[in-house]
Amino acid sequence: MDHFLYNDGALHAEDVPVAEIAAQVGTPFYCYSTATLTRHFRLFDEALDGLPHLVCYAMKAASNLAILKTLANVGAGMDVVSGGEYLRAKAAGVPGERIVFSGVGKTRDEMRLALEGGIRQFNVESEPEMQALSEVATAMGVEAPITVRVNPDVDAKTHAKIATGKSENKFGIPIARAREVYALAAALPGLKVIGIDVHIGSQLTDLAPFRLAYEKVAELTEMLRADGHEISRLDLGGGLGIPYTRSNEAPPLPVEYGALIKETVGHLGCEVEIEPGRLVAGNAGILVTRVIYVKSGEGRDFLILDGAMNDLIRPAMYDAYHDIIPVLEPSPGVEQAKFDIVGPVCESGDTFAKERVMPPVAAGDLVAFRSAGAYGAVMASEYNTRPLVPEVLVNEHQFAVIRPRPTFDEMINRDTIPEWL
Repeated sequence: MDHFLYNDGALHAEDVPVAEIAAQVGTPFYCYSTATLTRHFRLFDEALDGLPHLVCYAMKAASNLAILKTLANVGAGMDVVSGGEYLRAKAAGVPGERIVFSGVGKTRDEMRLALEGGIRQFNVESEPEMQALSEVATAMGVEAPITVRVNPDVDAKTHAKIATGKSENKFGIPIARAREVYALAAALPGLKVIGIDVHIGSQLTDLAPFRLAYEKVAELTEMLRADGHEISRLDLGGGLGIPYTRSNEAPPLPVEYGALIKETVGHLGCEVEIEPGRLVAGNAGILVTRVIYVKSGEGRDFLILDGAMNDLIRPAMYDAYHDIIPVLEPSPGVEQAKFDIVGPVCESGDTFAKERVMPPVAAGDLVAFRSAGAYGAVMASEYNTRPLVPEVLVNEHQFAVIRPRPTFDEMINRDTIPEWL
């Protein structure tokens, strides 16, 4: 469910007409719904009711400070994967004890930053990282709480570029080596083992891979406890998918996911962490863009938009599908036609959809990409010296620009010409 609906023939974000935002902000822009963000977070929180737990929003999905503050205000922790994300979480008012630091390539500077500012735990992904964290923590005279990310060799049956739990993926340590790695962790100074971490991928639309992974984690928990390790926390990652189309094939609901967690690991007496990102932010955001031209080609027609691959890279990178709808509601029964929907960037890959059936639209009309809240603005760039796409947050009848569009002067003046030129 989201809060982007037609009202009196016009697409609204909650109670605000999208066209009204476009008139003030210009296009393209991202628009997020506060009601959708908070509703989706609460669905996960309620799904784990009865278990000690913390829902840590995966910031990589959408990391604007206003989004982070919105979620922090309803009790979210944060899952960060860089020093920059850590500082964003802190700037949004999230205390260190609600921040989890994930990622395969944490630097010593990032470790030091988190230890100085406070951290709930590091999800350690390799023995070299474990050694480095031990040295940093020991030099600072502190103890770093850690889980070890295990790779359960479970096929998440998702896109190859967002699968993380198979043996050939770069993430975590093989679960078969977990006992020796935990023994190393226990022997290193400056580290405190508190639990296990697992994450198998993103955009999962079936609970079966989660079940396989979590059953392996439950078995490993018992084994490690028998070895004398304190396993009091299980970080089960995120990855639950969202419906990118309006078809009847919907991914599992958070309540079903929560029931699976309780069934597979609920008997262990552990505090549970989950790290949803896409399902919290994905359907909470749209990308609004304007048609520049309608072009007739050889055997096909094109809608050329002012939004481009640098604003929304997912279709070019992942062959991702997004519903694309007119901001003005089409009349019932209107005749539709096929279009290739493209942007103005000088790349053939700047294509959002091929032969997409659309209602008639004309130059100057606004269209919206649904389900664009996750991995949209955070992956945007200024390729072709196109200004970084702005972001807008709606709350009932009001809206605010939460990241402005830079001017060309601001963009160009970031460069420095050496004195010898």
